[in-house]
Amino acid sequence: MGRSRKRKPLFEKVEVIDVAAEGKAMAKIDDKVLFIQHAVPGDIVDVQVNKKRKNYLEGYVTQYHTLSDIRVEPFCEHFGKCGGCKWQPLPYAEQLKYKQREVENNLKRLGKIELPEVDSIVGSEKTQFYRNKLEYTFSNKRWLDNDEMQMEEGSLERYGLGFHVPRMFDKVIDVKKCWLQDEPSNSIRLAIKKYALDNGLTFFDIRNHEGFLRTLIIRTTSTGEVMVIVAFYHEDVEKREGLLEHLKTEFPQITSLMYVINEKANDTIGDQDIICYNGQDFITEEMEELKFRIGPKSFYQTNSDQAYELYKITRDFAELKGDEIVYDLYTGTGTIANFVAKKAKKVVGIEYVPEAIEDAKLNSANNKIDNTSFYAGDMKDILNEQFISENGMPDTIIVDPPRAGMHEDVVNTLLKTNAPRIVYVSCNSATQARDLGLMDHKYKVTKVQPVDMFPHTHHVENVVQLELR
Repeated sequence: MGRSRKRKPLFEKVEVIDVAAEGKAMAKIDDKVLFIQHAVPGDIVDVQVNKKRKNYLEGYVTQYHTLSDIRVEPFCEHFGKCGGCKWQPLPYAEQLKYKQREVENNLKRLGKIELPEVDSIVGSEKTQFYRNKLEYTFSNKRWLDNDEMQMEEGSLERYGLGFHVPRMFDKVIDVKKCWLQDEPSNSIRLAIKKYALDNGLTFFDIRNHEGFLRTLIIRTTSTGEVMVIVAFYHEDVEKREGLLEHLKTEFPQITSLMYVINEKANDTIGDQDIICYNGQDFITEEMEELKFRIGPKSFYQTNSDQAYELYKITRDFAELKGDEIVYDLYTGTGTIANFVAKKAKKVVGIEYVPEAIEDAKLNSANNKIDNTSFYAGDMKDILNEQFISENGMPDTIIVDPPRAGMHEDVVNTLLKTNAPRIVYVSCNSATQARDLGLMDHKYKVTKVQPVDMFPHTHHVENVVQLELR
């Protein structure tokens, strides 16, 4: 016999007192912290606990008794089911307040370093339709809400095209309208679904790996260009061309119409041949007088307007006079490297992904920038004494690592360069704080500027300027 499981408690009329990590709300029960989804400070709620740990509990709201004075009505009909935009009930000014506080707390508590006053967070002018890229999944077993579950099996349309339900890899919410990406994004998605249903195209079965339509990626630029990539599970020339021809006719604004036949077990297409059906095999984003070419596999910051604000802050913190050698580590497609190049003598970019480095070189060539050089490989292997002697001792180093932060070997190499100034761009102030702590004996933090790239989520970017002690 299995051991009996004690029923987890239901707490009544709990007052929500704060916002915690990852966007969850927080209450106190006796001496334990209780984390709650979909609540805001000031709510009085009943909470069903679904996770018990030694020092904390997690749960979900079963009833709202009193709604907080600061609460606002979520604008999206999919709120609560879809995993995105979890902070919709929290006014944007409040979101910024909590993001600012998170950056300050992480740097102080985790970094344990002396800090200047942290500048006020730069909010996003657009809080809706701010993304330039979305990925949707086709499913033959879409998520059903409670009302739909009561209906007879045969009376329901089970095909869905949308986002995965959090923590459920095989369930997809059929999205009617997404507020993250501007038109023609919603119209294209809805048109594809209608055409597929009208013409008997099957949606993917994520568990059993069968069906025709698999995933959809839509990318847009501030210049009005649109890229659409449809992933099919197997080739069927007649059906594939029928759908793509329909898109070409219905949406002449699609400047790059592409497809991929992905027969693998997973949805990633980075290792697949992506074929251009109509238009060009790239779209172009503009920033100041620079043009950035974005291919189907290229990384580009997903909030274009805020990326510009982030890069301007980075350039300002670099305080370039025009005669510096700049190293741009984790350069990606060279966006920051090319953005600061005109203010520097030379910019050297390093990135792990070889395709991104090819994009970076192309972006320099297309913009007639001739003082950049790019290298592909693992940072901790490339950035050694020989590399520095060949490329010159850096006057300024810009780092923009992934969420995990910098490898300790990279930090140690940075310390050896004795660069007078380092600008550290981060999408995770916790790992940034850890790295700053490792550098504190040699580098002093002189400026801190949080930037919000993703309204209605708990994510926040942060830029730090460091000076050699």
